[in-house]
Amino acid sequence: MATTVKEPHVVIVGGGFGGLNAAKAFRDAPVRVTLVDRTNHHLFQPLLYQVATASLSPADIAVPIRSVLSRQRNVRVLLGEVKRVDLAGRRITVDDDTLDYDYLILAVGAANNYFGHEEWARFAPALKNLDEALTIRERMLLAFEAAEREQDPAARRRLLTFVVIGGGATGVEMAGAFAELARYILARDFRSLDPSLSRVLLVEIGARILQAFPERLSASAEEQLTSLGVEVIKGRRFRSIDDQGVEFEDGERLHAATVIWAAGVRGTPLASSLGVELDRIGRVKVEPDCSIPGHPNAFAIGDMAMLRDRNGVDVPGLSPAAIQEGRFVARCILGDLDGRPRGQFAYRDKGTMATIGRSRAIAKVGRLQLSGMLAWLAWLGVHVLFLIGFKNRFAVMFAWMWQYVTFKRGARLITGHTTVSALPAAAPAVAPPAPRPSARAAVADAVSGGA
Repeated sequence: MATTVKEPHVVIVGGGFGGLNAAKAFRDAPVRVTLVDRTNHHLFQPLLYQVATASLSPADIAVPIRSVLSRQRNVRVLLGEVKRVDLAGRRITVDDDTLDYDYLILAVGAANNYFGHEEWARFAPALKNLDEALTIRERMLLAFEAAEREQDPAARRRLLTFVVIGGGATGVEMAGAFAELARYILARDFRSLDPSLSRVLLVEIGARILQAFPERLSASAEEQLTSLGVEVIKGRRFRSIDDQGVEFEDGERLHAATVIWAAGVRGTPLASSLGVELDRIGRVKVEPDCSIPGHPNAFAIGDMAMLRDRNGVDVPGLSPAAIQEGRFVARCILGDLDGRPRGQFAYRDKGTMATIGRSRAIAKVGRLQLSGMLAWLAWLGVHVLFLIGFKNRFAVMFAWMWQYVTFKRGARLITGHTTVSALPAAAPAVAPPAPRPSARAAVADAVSGGA
């Protein structure tokens, strides 16, 4: 009697660049694939800051995972959160269910790193997902709405002051986008605002911004930021962040209604729960084939992994690297099934880029270093190319062309239940009159039964 051989079960945790490309690499392969993610969409994270600064809408940079994999019959998609990974027993717990696996690919990304001050997250949201991007967008737009009504000059200056903490690519891109939005776009839409009152400050604890780039490009980026009106503060430490702004170690305070955190990432709680060796920021130290030491059937890729490739290069936490790792791990698994050796991962550096604003960017591709308009055009092309789905590419290209010609942004929507009165207020010298409740607040109060 013939026996049926069950196809190996590959479980992928995370639908980001690494996990999604690993799943797609198993097309037509003799395996069963289950992809688990706690959201139902793949997010193009490099453009997340443009949602936060009202350049793009969420649907422009996100696509349902089921839609991407709908024609791949050997893939099953599950919406849920992985609570536990049992490496020895080869099973994971998803919410209240258990999944057994033959191979496991962990691609859960990274978490925001507040360096032991988690209380700062309340006052300085970070930027890792769409919810955080929309929170930042809402705070920024509400600050302008409040400033339009504010009569006190000092309070208005505070409302129009935006502080971005962290001089990496995310911080630089956020600061440049804030400056353009505040000075050249929103200021034209309000009648009582002076654009010169808008301040955008970029705070970097190190000696220079964009330390992953050559020093010449870092200096060029700072010059381009300054030309937009961004104030760059370097080499200063701060002691606290609260509802009034940022306080430095020397006691100086930056009064700001909007503070954004872009100062680094760390490993996720799931990574720390694995019981394996981690690096100093909580990433899993993996073998050159991306497998977890002692568990050759389990892999960690992308931002959650600390990987030194066969050439001795520490692989950066960038989307091209995650894509390469996802495809490489899929080849390793298929090679196991065919009896072929795995080999070791070799990172192919396709360059790094950072945009500062309209016609402003820096780029390093091999030995080629670009800045200004040429770098910006290269940045545009690369990011549109990596977007998944024709609709997304078309929508983003149209939005960018429209903004370039008209200096207008169409995603300036306040969609939550927050009102202007929810913004942290400056400490007044005298008690202000009781604010008049908004119509929205009155309706909410009536629905809940009142006080």
